[in-house]
Parts: sequence; structure tokens; C-alpha cells
Amino acid sequence: MRDEGCRMRGGVARGALKAGRRRGRRGGGMTEVKVAVLGGSGAGKSALAVRFLTRRFIGEYASSAECIYTKHLCLDGRQIHLEIYDPCSQPQQGKLSLTDELHWADGFIIVYDISDRASFAFAKALLYRIRESHAGVWKKMAEPSIFLVGNKQDLCHMREVGWDEGQKLAIDNKCQFCELSAAEHYQEVVAMFTKVLRNITSNFKVKEKRRPSGSKSMAKLINNMFGKRRKSV
Repeated sequence: MRDEGCRMRGGVARGALKAGRRRGRRGGGMTEVKVAVLGGSGAGKSALAVRFLTRRFIGEYASSAECIYTKHLCLDGRQIHLEIYDPCSQPQQGKLSLTDELHWADGFIIVYDISDRASFAFAKALLYRIRESHAGVWKKMAEPSIFLVGNKQDLCHMREVGWDEGQKLAIDNKCQFCELSAAEHYQEVVAMFTKVLRNITSNFKVKEKRRPSGSKSMAKLINNMFGKRRKSV
């Protein structure tokens, strides 16, 4: 995966989410991919996104403003225009709507802190909300790519959530799982994001293959209406 720079759009993130999205093709041979990084306060979702985008690790994030990072990169020979939504701070109490995020994102990275069981419970609630919505909001849409990430592996001595618990939660929700440290494991952060992007672009390819052409759709409609009455003689 080749890095071609990134930038941040702050202050307009919520408006951009509400505006919806085009799935897949952006134009000029570039594929548009949108990923939402979600998790409880202090789980390290902003650190994870910034680590991937800039290689730098920043331990403290004082900003409470949501933002969308954009990045151009080349993955497996395909030009990608990536947008990463970072809500910065999400309340861990009350009902999770996620309505805008559900319509906007092609994929989700759900982050929890292995040294904070409350953040794990919040990650579980997020996964439940996403899966619950799939039966309604996404009933006629492609299922999103979801990756569950146990962050802060460097704090194993303070661990409150076992690796096997994270793995089981991922299996129960049919998503991928890994543990890593945004502070120490840059290459693992890149590998995780790369898997997410590959899953999403693979979903795009499957959807394109399944979409019938206009002529084939019309032929199928005619056959359904009148039946195949011709016989060889």
C-alpha cells in the first residue's frame, strides 16, 4: 500500500455524514472508501486513525470536535480516495442512534481499550446496534466490513478484557478481530487498516459482478412476463 498524503476536514463532519455517499467509484479511475472509527471515550480511536494516517502517535487528544480525515493511497494497484470519520468523543450512556454513520460508512472499526472493561461493553453495544440496523436500514444494501480492535496492548499488565473475550465477541458478530497498540505497533495498525480496505473493495467487486446489465435485466423481465414459449423445430 502506497501513501499519497492526507488532510483533515474539521467542523463539517456531521454535515458530510448527513449528505450521504456514493458507493464505490469516485471518477478518474479512483475508488472512494469511507470508514468510521468508533469506540468509547479514551479507547484510542483517534490515536489509531492518526497513527495510520501520519505514522505519528499522539497520546492525548484535547479536541472534542468530530472530523473527517481524507487520504489518497494505492492498494493492490487500485487508486483509493479514503475518508475516515472520527467522532472524537462518543457518550457511553444512552441510546446509540448511529443513523448518519450507518448510511455513510462502507466499513467500521470498533475500538476498545483492553485495560477498560467499560469500553469493551460499549464496543459490544456498538456492534449490536450495527447488526440490528442491518436488518432494517441496510436490508437492501451491501453488508459493511467490520473490524473489532482491542487497543493498548502495551498495557497488558493492566488488562481487564481477555484476548479470548474479544475473539468471541468478533465471532458472535461475524467480524474480524485483532489486538494491537497504537502507541507501539505502527505496522500492525497499517496491516489492520489494509485488511479493512481490502474487505471493502472486495465487497464493491462482488456487488459490481452481481449487478445485471440493462439489456439482461430487460430480457429477464420479458421472460418473466411472457415465459419462454419458443421451441426448437
